[in-house]
Amino acid sequence: MFTGIVSDIGTISAVETVEDTRVTIHTVYDPATIDLGASIACSGVCLTVIDKGTDEDGNWFAVDVSGETIRRTAEGQWTAGRRLNLERALKLGEELGGHIVTGHVDGIGRIADITDEGGSKRIRIVAGPDIAPFVAEKGSITLDGVSLTVNDVEDAGGLLTIGVNIIPHTAAVTTFDGLAAGDAINIEIDVLARYLGRMKSLLPS
Repeated sequence: MFTGIVSDIGTISAVETVEDTRVTIHTVYDPATIDLGASIACSGVCLTVIDKGTDEDGNWFAVDVSGETIRRTAEGQWTAGRRLNLERALKLGEELGGHIVTGHVDGIGRIADITDEGGSKRIRIVAGPDIAPFVAEKGSITLDGVSLTVNDVEDAGGLLTIGVNIIPHTAAVTTFDGLAAGDAINIEIDVLARYLGRMKSLLPS
């Protein structure tokens, strides 16, 4: 489990494809504190650490990314030079600063537009209608691994438009400082909404 509070921006330094795709990510995390088999969320995707170390460019860890994961995540995410929002798994007793995040991507959105709003940025994301029942105004959502509050929701033309506000601090400590209109982004709905939706589907009509 994660909380959607990013603790580092990592950079993909190498991508190798044999069976799955092996991705090496440079980070400030001390490899001595990372267990092999540990889970790290990479822009909202829970992945397992299979190697780690330090080289002339700094600390790094490696993960295997399956073809299924690549198909279900934002296009271009698993390429050399790509920056990723990183979060290590939540430990019992730690502060739950965001909301409960599983690291499972429910859908892909696309940035419709970004506008200045005071010192913050208002971002609108367009997504498919499949996640619409699970997104509510003032509810929680995870975008590229970042826990955010939904400011507004609009259903029109068979599409869902989600509005969120990015304060300067959030932009500075995540990859959101580099977002642009047209970019694809990973979306995870609130886990509580997921279970409520499942329960509702089982109720007799």
